[in-house]
Amino acid sequence: MAIAIIILICSFFLDGILSNFLPYMVGDLSIFTPMLTIVSLIVVYPFFIKKERYYFISCFVLGICYDFMYTNLLFYNAVLFSLVGVIVLLLYKYIRPTWLSLLLFIIVVISSYECMNAIIILLFQLVPMTFYRLLYKIGHSLLLNLCYGEIVYFIIWLLPSKYKRIAINS
Repeated sequence: MAIAIIILICSFFLDGILSNFLPYMVGDLSIFTPMLTIVSLIVVYPFFIKKERYYFISCFVLGICYDFMYTNLLFYNAVLFSLVGVIVLLLYKYIRPTWLSLLLFIIVVISSYECMNAIIILLFQLVPMTFYRLLYKIGHSLLLNLCYGEIVYFIIWLLPSKYKRIAINS
């Protein structure tokens, strides 16, 4: 589980570093929009098998830290990250993790996260939100995050078997 915590912390700080260097304004998103923390929540779930309580605590705490460091919206990302944890749990429960299914997991979870954001924005009418903007945000965040997910998955695959709990089927 220590490896999972290290991956989560590194992804958390990489998210902040990359968001400082890449444009993140409406209409000017880079095709490399980082959502590395969410991707790391997907990749590290197998380390928490039979310890789901710790996984959800990690999701919630990571969301709180994300709120304090990046968004200044108390409990907003904590709740969303917890919901992402539920989606990841269901995906891993019904689909066996492979190189290809990880790509599917990342696409589904990032799309779900952005849809949850859009629903909250629409409910509270924070900014004008359209279906085109939602698709634009999802499309511009997939490239970097898919690559990052596969790289982290490959690094975990290289670890000795006593440290990992991920079965990779090529």
